[in-house]
This record gives sequence, C-alpha cells and structure tokens, in this order.
Amino acid sequence: MPGHILVLDPAPAMQALLAHNLTGAGYRVSCAPDARGALALLAADPPDVLLLEWELPDASGIALLRQVRQDGALCDLPIIMLSARDSEQDKVLALESGADDYLCKPVGPREMLARVHALLRRRTPSAWRAGASTAGATVLRVDPHTLRVTAGSVPVSLGRVEFKLLHFLMDHPGRVHSRAQLLDQVWGHAAYLDERTVDAHVGRLRQALQPGGCGHRIETVRGSGYRYLAFDAAACT
Repeated sequence: MPGHILVLDPAPAMQALLAHNLTGAGYRVSCAPDARGALALLAADPPDVLLLEWELPDASGIALLRQVRQDGALCDLPIIMLSARDSEQDKVLALESGADDYLCKPVGPREMLARVHALLRRRTPSAWRAGASTAGATVLRVDPHTLRVTAGSVPVSLGRVEFKLLHFLMDHPGRVHSRAQLLDQVWGHAAYLDERTVDAHVGRLRQALQPGGCGHRIETVRGSGYRYLAFDAAACT
C-alpha cells in the first residue's frame, strides 16, 4: 500500500535502517532528527503515518505526541511510538497519550512494516481528497469527516461501501487494483466475499457519479481490475 511515512529519530543509523525498509516496501519516507524538524515537516508535507521516537534531543516524544493530538489538522494522524523502554507502564503512558501503536527497540523490520501497513488499512485521512482535472473538467471531492461527496457543485449520494471504495481509489489515483486487492482494502481482510461483489459495487458507484459527469472516472482495466482517473483530457459534462 503506498503512503508517506515520517520517521522521527535522532539516531542517523536508525533513521537509515527504517527508511531503507520502508522505501523497499514502496513507501515515500521523510526523516527528522528532532521535534522542531518534525513539526516543520508535519506542517509542510503531512505524512500518512508518523514513527515517533520517545527520546528526542529537544523534547519528549510524549510531549510531541500530545501536541500533535491537540492539532486539529493532525489529530487523526496514525502514530507509532518507538522506544527502548519496554515496561508496561511506559507502553500504557504512550497509548494513553495518543499513540496508536508501540514498538520496542530493536525494531524488527517485518513487524514494523506490518504495523505500518495495519495502521494505513484503518486510516481515515483528515484532508479532502480531490480528483485533479484539466481545465473545464468537473472536480470530484470526498470529505471523510462528513462523508460528503460532490462532483463540481452536484452532491453525490453514496452507500457506505461505495463511499469507502471511491475514497480508496481516489487516494491512489492512476493505480490499478485487482478485485482481490479491493476486497482486502475496502471490505477488510476478514471479508470472504466473491470477487463479483466488487463489480456490483463499482457499477453502483459509477451510476451515482454519472449525474455529476464523473462516472467514467472509475475505469475498468481489462484482466486487471479498476483504477481512478484523476485527470481527463476532455471535460466531464
């Protein structure tokens, strides 16, 4: 699953190790050595997951965690606390302060990737996701907080599954996802459904988007699956 990960750790060797494993798994990675640098990156290029070391040179990781949770734009950011502290008391403190997960150092790369992937699966982005378009084309927008969808100025009414499906596809514009992948990402890994279920919901999604002129944005890639078209050469009318 693609995503942007911010690694906040003062140790260059740990930064390099985490970044190496994350980029090898297809993630885009930014790194910061201290709280000040992390706050600048959080404001300039918000990540999808923050890996946060407890011991920082200019602040406590717990203090930074609490600060991020009080920021309206970042309060839903998935955060994994990293620390050599392995007592139950420390883990509880981090989780009660707002961490979504806790990893003890030394960090196993496979476990770290699995934890990041699990957070991204459950993630609900805090920002509007807009399908960018060429001049004159309808802009499709999704607001995950209010569950509203608009195509230009036209409201789009979607069921829960269709909303999740559109949100996921728009979050990965241009990328082709197989039916099995969509079942996994939208319905969840515990869902044992026929892949034709995806076709039925894609059909309903296209039908709902059609009045706003954006039904064609959900493209079928024969033999592969579906993808979201963020750009089109002609206007959606």
